[in-house]
Amino acid sequence: MRLNTISGRFAALTIIFVLLAELFILLPALSSFRLDYLESRLERAQIASLALLATDETLASDLESELLQNAGVFNVVLRRDDVRQLVLASPIPGPIAATYDLRQNGVAQAIDDALVTLFDARNEVIRVIGAPVNQAGQLIEITMPTQPLREAMLDYGLRLLLLSAAFSVLTAILLNLAAQRLILVPIRRVITNLSTYASAPDDARHIIRPDARLVELREAETALESMQKTVTSSLKQKERMAQLGQAVAKISHDLRNILTTAQIFADRLEFSADPKVTRAAPKLVNSITRAVTLCETTLAFGKAEEPAPSLNRFGLAGLVQEVVEAESLAGEAAGQVEFLTDIPAALMIRADRDQLYRVLSNLSRNARQAIEGTGQPGTIEIGAGESDTGWWIRVGDTGPGLPTKARDFLFQPFTSSTRKGGTGLGLTIAADLIRGHGGQLQLTRSDEEGSEFMIHLPRATLDEAARGEMTAL
Repeated sequence: MRLNTISGRFAALTIIFVLLAELFILLPALSSFRLDYLESRLERAQIASLALLATDETLASDLESELLQNAGVFNVVLRRDDVRQLVLASPIPGPIAATYDLRQNGVAQAIDDALVTLFDARNEVIRVIGAPVNQAGQLIEITMPTQPLREAMLDYGLRLLLLSAAFSVLTAILLNLAAQRLILVPIRRVITNLSTYASAPDDARHIIRPDARLVELREAETALESMQKTVTSSLKQKERMAQLGQAVAKISHDLRNILTTAQIFADRLEFSADPKVTRAAPKLVNSITRAVTLCETTLAFGKAEEPAPSLNRFGLAGLVQEVVEAESLAGEAAGQVEFLTDIPAALMIRADRDQLYRVLSNLSRNARQAIEGTGQPGTIEIGAGESDTGWWIRVGDTGPGLPTKARDFLFQPFTSSTRKGGTGLGLTIAADLIRGHGGQLQLTRSDEEGSEFMIHLPRATLDEAARGEMTAL
């Protein structure tokens, strides 16, 4: 079992903590064992002294020696009626090294005395004082060697440590098995799922299904499931966008070539003798030019190189008139949609004319198609004005208004279209173009009486104006 794994460290920490707990148990246990041992020697010595107290005759030396040997002591002293009496005696092999009074022994002192006895390997003589059993005197005092006491304490401590070690190992095994079953197995399942999902994140079959019993692990699996679904959905959408981008780039490339040829023929129409053709030719040329520019811009967009707007001053009324004429000709039912314009003839704005044409054309086309979809006549109004900070353009209609879902995702690609066959890219492109000008496109109103969009264009700074004039030159 490796220590750099969760199971290995869990088992090691379990053993360490159990051993620490047993150590705190071992010290009081050894102290208690020592006190019991000394008290048992006092009781044995008291029983041995009864043989002498029961008779007035002197005991034989061999019998006295046998009683002391059975009690495990050298001398026995009793204090009765304030008289100290040496009841049993034998030669003491050395001086008394320490005296222990069991009548005045606290817990901390008892543990300290036990440690001294345990780690002192010398066989010394100690005096032990205690109270006689059944109040048979005032005190009893014995002298005894420390070697038997130390050996008994070592034997007891070793057995307790072996039992603690066995208990620790068993506890570690049980806890490790429980951790494996409750924690590590679900974690390994999540790791396996992550590895499998990483190999094919676009495959929805690899998304984890939360089934952990633990609340924390289930919450982690639920969060992982949500993240994987989001990533898989994003990857699929990006893949579709990439495929769509490639298709649009190819179509725009071929369409540009076709429109270039059409532009050449349209240029020749300007020299026609027919007055009607002469009047219509410039509009046809402008439309084809915009189409070619749009194709080139689409190709640049496919390379993530969206061109910055080329700012120039121009009259807004003429641009709006071009948009109205183009949308009027494109209408399905003549006279069903009426265009109203409120543009001051002298209003000059600073913007990219082609990009602003695309924005206004898109808004007008959406409004016209929404009105035509109702089968009822309607009105589209385009107004504009100027303020100290910039210019504003309002495009409103009397159509059915936008659904709630469309308003929630209004400027997100492929989500805002409400017309069958629509792509949902028009408003997204329009908003991006206005943001490129430093402005903002907003939906100010949409209800059963119609919708209204507002375009805000800021005034150019002096540096921007200078760059625009250089571009115009």
